[in-house]
Parts: sequence; structure tokens; C-alpha cells
Amino acid sequence: MPIPKEKQSQERRQRLLHCAQELFVEKGYADTPVREIIMRSGYGTGTFYNYFTDKEEILKVLLEEFAEEIISTISNYYSTEADLYRRFIETKRITMEVFTRNEALSEIYSRATGVSDAIDRCLQQFEDKLLGFYSRNIEYGISRGSFRNVPVAPVAHSILAVEKYLLYKWIILKAITKEEMIEMVISFHETLAHGLLKTQPS
Repeated sequence: MPIPKEKQSQERRQRLLHCAQELFVEKGYADTPVREIIMRSGYGTGTFYNYFTDKEEILKVLLEEFAEEIISTISNYYSTEADLYRRFIETKRITMEVFTRNEALSEIYSRATGVSDAIDRCLQQFEDKLLGFYSRNIEYGISRGSFRNVPVAPVAHSILAVEKYLLYKWIILKAITKEEMIEMVISFHETLAHGLLKTQPS
């Protein structure tokens, strides 16, 4: 039985994304020309341009899908855990576990800053999605009366900053293990949660 065209189309797109991701890690985003992505995929030039306009669009798609995976994984956990303190702590563990499961994407994310204005915009969109999600959940805790009425934006930005710094120490500097990275993130959020909560957990 022939493979449906829609499935073939999706498989081609995923292969192009996978090949680009491999090359971005091996050579760096800036040093990966589109022709090498095409050569590695085994497809023709026309096939590439049927799906993507350039490698910037590929990076954007990789980061968008990565952000959606993080948010989706956290959202699934939220549906099973009602305790706001536990949610606040454990969702950070979940976030960093998604990063560790996607080491190649974590490396691309950590190394791509400053490559170009266009790439910085892609990274900003990725981070804006995470910041928006973090902010909404802090606002939820405030609206429920569980969290203190604090300025939300600085808290959300501090969460992302700590995650980025510890990710950098793990993936780029190789100064800590992934287990140490996760535990450091958890420790920071336990401290932060004690400052946010009106009533301290027993």
C-alpha cells in the first residue's frame, strides 16, 4: 500500500528539520549553509524550498516546537497537581528535564545568541513564549490568594535568567552535570516560592 502524500510530506519536513538540527550542533548555525542541509537530507533543492524559505525559518520552527514541548509538558502536569507550591517547584524540574532530553536543541539555544539580528529575534520569540507562560502562572497564584501581590515581570524574568545561566553551565561550559543543574534550579525555586507564598508549606 502506498504511503499517503500527507504522511510523506510530514516525513520530508521532519527529516529536513532533523538534518538541520544535527548540522547546527556539529558546525554551528552560522557555519551551516542551506546546501549542506539539503545534501544531508538526500532531497533536492526544490524540496527544501517547498517547506522553508531559508535556514532562519528552520531555526525558528525548531525553537517554536521546543517551546511548545516545554509548555505542553508543564500543562499536562498542571492538570494532575492542584497544590500551588508543589506545582511551582516541580514544573521547574519538568522544564529542565525537557532541556536535558533535548540536548541538541539546548545547545543550539545556548549558542545562537548574537549570531544575527534575525536569530536574536527568533530567540526572543522563544523566550517570550516561556516568559508569558511563567507570568500567567504567577498571576494565577496571585489571583487565588496563594501568592503575594508582587510585580510579575521581574519574577518571570529571574526564573528564565537562572534557567539560562545553569543551562549554559551544563551544556556549554560543562562545569556541572545535568543532575546538578536540575537540583540548582529546584533549590532556587524553593527559595523563591517561600518569598511568594503567603502561607508557608508545612
